Amino acid sequence: MEGEGGGEGEEEAEDAVVLSSRLSRGRRQQVDVRLTRRVLTWKDVKKTTKCGNVGFGHFSGTAACHRVQVCEIVAVQDGDSTHPITEPAEGEAVAKQHKKPHPHSFTVCYVRRSAQHRWLSRDVTFCCSHQGLQQQWITAVQQNLNLLSNRPRSLLVFINPHGGRQLAVWIYDRKVAPLLARAGVSADVIITERANHARDHLREQRGNLDKYDGVVCVGGDGMFSEVLHGLVSGTQANHGVDQDLPDARLVPCSLRIGIIPAGSTDCVCYSTTGTNDPVTSALHIILGDSQPMDVCSVHSDAAFPRYSVSLLGYGFYGDVLANSERNRWMGPLRYDLAGVRTFLSHQYYEGSVWFVPAPETQRLPGVREQCVARCHVCQQGSCSEKMELKHLSDDEDKFIKGSGGEWRVVQGKFLAINMATMSCACPRSPQGLSPSAHLADGTADLILVRGCSRFGFFRHLLRHTNADDQFDHSFVEVHRVRRFRFQPKNQQLCVAPEEPSGAEKGTKTHTFSPICRAGDEVPAQSIWTCDGEMLPHAAIQVRVQGKLIRLFARGIEHQ
Repeated sequence: MEGEGGGEGEEEAEDAVVLSSRLSRGRRQQVDVRLTRRVLTWKDVKKTTKCGNVGFGHFSGTAACHRVQVCEIVAVQDGDSTHPITEPAEGEAVAKQHKKPHPHSFTVCYVRRSAQHRWLSRDVTFCCSHQGLQQQWITAVQQNLNLLSNRPRSLLVFINPHGGRQLAVWIYDRKVAPLLARAGVSADVIITERANHARDHLREQRGNLDKYDGVVCVGGDGMFSEVLHGLVSGTQANHGVDQDLPDARLVPCSLRIGIIPAGSTDCVCYSTTGTNDPVTSALHIILGDSQPMDVCSVHSDAAFPRYSVSLLGYGFYGDVLANSERNRWMGPLRYDLAGVRTFLSHQYYEGSVWFVPAPETQRLPGVREQCVARCHVCQQGSCSEKMELKHLSDDEDKFIKGSGGEWRVVQGKFLAINMATMSCACPRSPQGLSPSAHLADGTADLILVRGCSRFGFFRHLLRHTNADDQFDHSFVEVHRVRRFRFQPKNQQLCVAPEEPSGAEKGTKTHTFSPICRAGDEVPAQSIWTCDGEMLPHAAIQVRVQGKLIRLFARGIEHQ
């Protein structure tokens, strides 16, 4: 009972009025302004209402009332706003054209939601009767903002000047930097000079990042991937975790990642905010939003693992990437050309797919319960953090012999094998590759597209651009999984039935068993695309690492 009473007391303290005054906007329009710990409210006073009949803090009549959550106030400053990024509140632009700046005014910059999940920075200016009242209001609002401990104060920013539309520097200088400066956020900016510049810098400086509250990348999905690999690798090195082990449980990164979209598709940004608008992303960063995200660790025979947050694709999407690399000089148009070429080739690939399915309560890839802001599915916590999986090295002989266990196997000919950790939405595909994939539930959607006619495959691809169910085909199957492994046809695991496993021998087991080739001729293989980057090996194994990173985002809000 005491705890409940304390909670009620805290709520009353949050709703208690911090400051209330009658101020003015423009020459004649008077407003009653009230500030609590949580909300800033102002309401126009009717011209027919006498001031003596309306006390401070009392809203009368049916005049329009405006409410702004304190947590969505960007900044407060003295004087009238002349900021080029923000727009004035209703009725304020006209008033400013006909009057000189008021000597005792202050401006509040706040977030206003627009269509298609875009956020705008908006200004409202209030005029006080004297300087003391002006300073009282500025101090009160600023003190409320200082209580928001989740907001960043210092950022490390990487800008890729050559990615996507090659507008990253212009976008940051014109649209992002002014907002950060206005909100009092300092930024150390690094313009990348080569591939993997950001990744290498974060790895080398992993012990000197404590002074930052987050890392921001200005560019496309490739730039985000660099920052992701640098932060994850550096975090594991700091905690003594061997990330080369497929069964290693990785340590979550402490620094949040911000994405300012300036690439060709900006899939990660679009899937976590609902838009690829730079101002919207900058405002999410300033407000200190935090969205946990699952990350897939991808292991092969390569010297180091790769990490994926969006799409792992083999077959169609892998071939599209490989074909597009030959025409990089064409810019983003190369993906359209490569897509047509790959579709016409209609190549399928044989192999075996093993996976560990998610618990029954999470096997819902066909149900269109999409991941949104404050998603109850993601808030339940990552299942991969709560439930232990059997090690692949211990169960390898079991699933090879088909004796069951947690692992399941699917074999056949596939046009595409895709693994989506998020919806993979983008402007061309608003619903994404897997519309019901969740950002932080500890699972990924494994989408298997078997051999079919060109027309059937075309229908499947076309449904990615509309609201139709792209899984509603006999040749498409979807599994919600926690782990996954693929072996192409010409690379089969060779473990003699009578040979004891490495665990029984007391020796260290290897990630992959010896490779057997059926003959001299090697069947055609595709490649894997890992968030837009090619992997050197076709045989891979993947584990979903629950809530490994956090973004400056809050998920897609209902409109």
